[in-house]
Amino acid sequence: MTDGKRWVWGWVLPALMALPAACNGAPNAATNVAAPEAEMTPVAVQDLDIVSGQTIYVPAYSEVPFTSGGRTLELTVTLAVHNTDLTRPIVLTSVRYYSSDGQLVREYLPEPRQLGPLASTGFVVDPVRGAGVGTNFIVEWVAEEPVYEPVVEALMLNATGNQGVSFVSVGRVISQIE
Repeated sequence: MTDGKRWVWGWVLPALMALPAACNGAPNAATNVAAPEAEMTPVAVQDLDIVSGQTIYVPAYSEVPFTSGGRTLELTVTLAVHNTDLTRPIVLTSVRYYSSDGQLVREYLPEPRQLGPLASTGFVVDPVRGAGVGTNFIVEWVAEEPVYEPVVEALMLNATGNQGVSFVSVGRVISQIE
């Protein structure tokens, strides 16, 4: 038997035979199921004794130009809010998405919602042609006790065809309750 045939029978054939076993849906197999979002409880803000809070500006890019000819790449934007406090909740009072010309596109919270300690939540904006490179979110949160400030970021992603692009934009505090 030649070295080439020995290699095929010694390595490739056993690997092919093991392939169906690797794809049998075993309990430990990875899946494409999204992790559940943190449950957010509705809260009446007027009933809160607010001691801290912030308004956070988060730049987002729903499309980016990639040629001088005006072609753009549309991006899906996901806003992520992470409560970094180990023991205390925060209350998200508003999550608003604005277009490049500063017009309100969508209010994501119909009512304030509590986000528990170390919990995270996300808001997805599907790609919209013509939304522009200067879209943004305004996120407002409050707390009844001093808390560590949340991490608020926008993740932009496009993974069509054989290419992928992704990047993160970090929120910046523009107003603070102390």
